[in-house]
Amino acid sequence: MADTIDEQLIKYLADAHSIEEQALQQLRSAPDAAGDEELARIFREHLTETEGHEQTIRARLESRGESPSRVKDLLMRMGGAGFLLFAQVQPDTPGKLVAHAYSYEHLEVASYETLARVAARAGDEETEAAASRIRDEEQRMADRLASSFDVAVEASLREVSPDDLDSQLNSYLADAHAIEAQAISLLDKAPDSAGDPALATLYTSHLEETHEHQRAIDRRLEEREAGRSMVKDLAMRAGGLSWGSFFKAHPDTPGKLAVFAFAFEHLEIAAYEELRRVAERAGDTETAALAERILVEERAAAAKLAGAFDRAVDASLQAVGVGV
Repeated sequence: MADTIDEQLIKYLADAHSIEEQALQQLRSAPDAAGDEELARIFREHLTETEGHEQTIRARLESRGESPSRVKDLLMRMGGAGFLLFAQVQPDTPGKLVAHAYSYEHLEVASYETLARVAARAGDEETEAAASRIRDEEQRMADRLASSFDVAVEASLREVSPDDLDSQLNSYLADAHAIEAQAISLLDKAPDSAGDPALATLYTSHLEETHEHQRAIDRRLEEREAGRSMVKDLAMRAGGLSWGSFFKAHPDTPGKLAVFAFAFEHLEIAAYEELRRVAERAGDTETAALAERILVEERAAAAKLAGAFDRAVDASLQAVGVGV
């Protein structure tokens, strides 16, 4: 039996609540891992905002006679712990923490973009307004993190001697290669789940770019006589599979796929922003230029995904039998 638009709106609200629960878990631990007082302050301030977001979404659920899904909250909390753990096990924790937080803020931005659209289709003006307000606050946090890339890299390299910069740059290149491997894993399956021909074409087109990005990083590693880290590649692929399983478990796959792909593009953007800065510190102009070139294409892909949120929402609703 097909869902109603009201039932779908409740599911989107429950997803938003789960995401805020995960954000709270990350933000409570982030200041201790930040490695810089200014970064720690940014995370502490956003924790207060996020507590308000969770309360707002919980109130919207309660106004519809619902409570947040305990199953989803538990699943997202487990994912949140793993997300932060991945940042903490890396030697340059501040940089990884900021990169992942930047990506997660864009997961929230995209989630509230889609929630606002579903609320508008359901005629729920209060939820639409709340989603739009929270989206704007998440975007401002993402912008604050973007302005902190220099600080994050400085904190990551603080104990690194100039003689070790080349080794650190190789590590950042290996990270970039691992992230591209995860992107390929995601994009390779995306067209079949897109739910819309235009979205499928978008994913296919960016998959071709992503293969070229990985080849370019491979060449740069070879030119620097540095092998890429197979351990990191395997870890990133495992992360991609677990996230992919989470999103596949939802009936509105096209929307979740677009939201996650948008967030992942911003993980790549953050990684290349930091790679460029490390390359500049190491005096490697070729790697810095490569990172800048790839950044242009990743930003363009993210913009295209943002422009396709309406299509993704429509495809999601149609997939569960809701007319649009």
